[in-house]
Amino acid sequence: MTADTSRDENPRERLGPETVTATLGGTRPVPSTASTPGAAAGSDPHPGSGSDPDPGSGTVADRTGPGRRPRFEGTRHVAAQLARFTGVQAMSCIFPVGVFTGLALARVVPLPIARYDALLLWCLALTAVCWTAGLETRQELLVIALFHGLGLALEVFKVRQGSWSYPGASTLAVGGVPAFSGFMYAAVGSYVCQAWRRFELRLSGYRAWWTAAAAVAVYVNFFTHHYLPDLRVLLAAALVLVLWPCRVHFTVGAERYRMPLAASFVLIGVFLWLAENAATLLSAWRYPDQYDMWRMVHTEKLGSWALLVSVSFVLVAAVKAPDGQTCQRLIQYRRTGSSNPCPRAQARVPRRLAPGRTP
Repeated sequence: MTADTSRDENPRERLGPETVTATLGGTRPVPSTASTPGAAAGSDPHPGSGSDPDPGSGTVADRTGPGRRPRFEGTRHVAAQLARFTGVQAMSCIFPVGVFTGLALARVVPLPIARYDALLLWCLALTAVCWTAGLETRQELLVIALFHGLGLALEVFKVRQGSWSYPGASTLAVGGVPAFSGFMYAAVGSYVCQAWRRFELRLSGYRAWWTAAAAVAVYVNFFTHHYLPDLRVLLAAALVLVLWPCRVHFTVGAERYRMPLAASFVLIGVFLWLAENAATLLSAWRYPDQYDMWRMVHTEKLGSWALLVSVSFVLVAAVKAPDGQTCQRLIQYRRTGSSNPCPRAQARVPRRLAPGRTP
């Protein structure tokens, strides 16, 4: 993870002479006004991708002046940034934490119905609370529901193959698998959506179609490797190759950072593996070697989770990229004074980017 020191890569300072917008068809240039202050030659050729839902408020330039960034203040600054980063990560994990809270309560609280049925009702109520509180948007709920369905389909297949099992009965089941199981995957989708918004994620060099193709191949391989050669290693290499030029840009406090997108998949996979250990300890499900007593999940699952993250990321990116593109168009409209190229933009961006409010 490196500080994003390029002035034009900070989407909250200005739009450069050419802003790259990540869409489902890949990255494409969106013309911008050359009169923007600081848009000089020699800016970074890979600026943010346009996935940032609010590129115009609380800028570093507002605090330190154009073209300057706060200097690092040693260990105190690093500690403060780590604390901010951890806090945002914790807020992004609201739904997963709620799911684990339900798992823990179901272990100690007497229930009038089957444990997995109670957990399903708990997760449905948790989803309703997140929606009512405005923590999830309608589009994000759609992505989470889709990932729930993909996860449940994978669960039904894997349980029938004997890869793992669910101890306990369940009335609300699909193919003999508790319907609650899909919410474990929905929690991953919820985290990605929340982190995207809270960290103001933007992408540069994102090859949307190639990444989507690799993610589909990863998902299909989870099924086919029971009958055909396992292509997991080759698919991981292909995914790294596709994502090699891609960088994810994110904000922590007043600082903008960037890191390789593939590295972020690995890091998320590590934390998902740790969460899986906690889930099996709470008897959410069991692997064959955990029937007699609990053991840590094998480290080979790290790679599986890192690959599975790509599936959820592609789904979220397909929803978030158009919103970022709309913001970019509205900012261009406000700065150039030209006619609005996207009449519906005002309904799709934060209120503070409405006409009359210059970013």
